[in-house]
Amino acid sequence: MTQIKRISVIKEKCNGCRICELRCSFFHERFYAPSHSRIRVKKNEKEGIAVPNVCRFCYKCVESCPEGAISKSEKTGAVQIDSGKCTGCRECVLACPFGVMYIHPVNNVAITCDLCEGEPQCVKYCPEKALLYE
Repeated sequence: MTQIKRISVIKEKCNGCRICELRCSFFHERFYAPSHSRIRVKKNEKEGIAVPNVCRFCYKCVESCPEGAISKSEKTGAVQIDSGKCTGCRECVLACPFGVMYIHPVNNVAITCDLCEGEPQCVKYCPEKALLYE
């Protein structure tokens, strides 16, 4: 059985620079646009910090998709979305308990962290090493 690796956040190291969002959007879209990113920095008002909100791979989105467009990657364990099947119904967004499912602002299909094919760009380019892939 393959060990599933996840991205974890060391919030004490994060400075809220949002480079993770930029690198994610560039990897997937070939331009820098946080609104197209699969990882989003969220401000925690209670703690007074801004840190990336990452997918925990609970697969509630997979269970919720009426079109069967969302599945678990055999290679990485990450959530993968078949954009040809996705209708943009937002059931996955509603089902996600962590708020990490988004609808692409142009294509109107679901997007979320897919671990960049096993080499998460957010982790690779985090200047503070606040993101770990373990």
